Amino acid sequence: MGASATELVEFMVKAMVDHPDEVAAREVDGGDLIELETHPDDRGRVIGRQGRVAKAMRALLGVSRDGANRRLDIID
Repeated sequence: MGASATELVEFMVKAMVDHPDEVAAREVDGGDLIELETHPDDRGRVIGRQGRVAKAMRALLGVSRDGANRRLDIID
């Protein structure tokens, strides 16, 4: 059995931030939404220029087996 969509998001984000210990992803709304929290200094890195990184993460989540019907929200 593969990793869950939440674990996939955490794995991707922890690989790109300076404070990986402060990355937290959780499922809400019955699992339809994944909320992602990061250290405030890392938020820009996770979103990317003009939202490109966030858009790419959402695309990867959308094609994954477990994340096809999930949304990703980056919490301020």
